[in-house]
Amino acid sequence: MRIALEEEADVLHLEVEDDGRGLGEHHKAGVGTHSMRERAEELGGRCTIGTPEAGGTLVSARLPCWAVRDTHRREE
Repeated sequence: MRIALEEEADVLHLEVEDDGRGLGEHHKAGVGTHSMRERAEELGGRCTIGTPEAGGTLVSARLPCWAVRDTHRREE
């Protein structure tokens, strides 16, 4: 897992990666992956899910920092 704040771009970048078998060429997105992408887009960001060249699965989300701060404040 990697978390990085790109201050100059005002972006929070989150990545979760494993070294398993990956998604496979005939993988179809399910409710969970669709929901992650949809939620990131609602916040003005982007979520991608794929298989890196080294194998495994990589989930990567780039979210605007203002969206992360506002969401956190609503939960308090």
